[in-house]
Amino acid sequence: MSSLPPVALGTLRTGRARTFGPNGEPSAIDKQPVAAPLWLGSTGFLGDEQGDPRHHGGPDKAVHHYPGEHYAAWRRDLPQLPVERLQIGAFGENLSTLGLTEANVCVGDVFSLGGATVQVSQARQPCWKLNLRFGLADMALRVQQRGRTGWYYRVLEAGEVAPGDTLRLLERPCPAWPLARLLHHLYVDPLNSDALEAIAALGTLSASWRALARQRLATGQVEDASRRLTTPEIRKSR
Repeated sequence: MSSLPPVALGTLRTGRARTFGPNGEPSAIDKQPVAAPLWLGSTGFLGDEQGDPRHHGGPDKAVHHYPGEHYAAWRRDLPQLPVERLQIGAFGENLSTLGLTEANVCVGDVFSLGGATVQVSQARQPCWKLNLRFGLADMALRVQQRGRTGWYYRVLEAGEVAPGDTLRLLERPCPAWPLARLLHHLYVDPLNSDALEAIAALGTLSASWRALARQRLATGQVEDASRRLTTPEIRKSR
């Protein structure tokens, strides 16, 4: 197993769903830091909500982790944005750290986290709510193109997690599949048949991403992501 030092949580956050989108779509992206320990169960932290359960949340998206390192990179890339818009928490993450990124975290990595055990299930697929969050019409696309997506965990063992707890790597079943490689084949080299076959066979990857790989193999086409990336127009009332 590749060596990965223990990493302390920089923040632990939860949020409530509120009206957010142009047509009243709900979101819980505005997650706030918590000071007390929280119970982490199979679908996430106690008190944490998801505005769109169809696309967010569930066992394979129980916890969202976003690397703290990315914020400095975004501030360099987006000098036109106020600094306060690019602070930890802006991407709606539950966890943020320094020392873990898509380059050194692999599909299926198992970590202890306080009293819980979690497993990396997939990277995040950015959606149009990031466009509104940052006031940039193409922010979701920028996140996708730069590979600074963050990732999700499923919960293998429920337990209590407190601010400042440590993530410790316990198992690495797929060392050949760092998330950066997965994202490369999702967005940059999307019809590489050898890679798609390997992705479809990754048992620790979320079922939806394995199905996506199988779909591309079957059709020879990349799915249309415009609805995910483009902010909806305001619906006209009748």
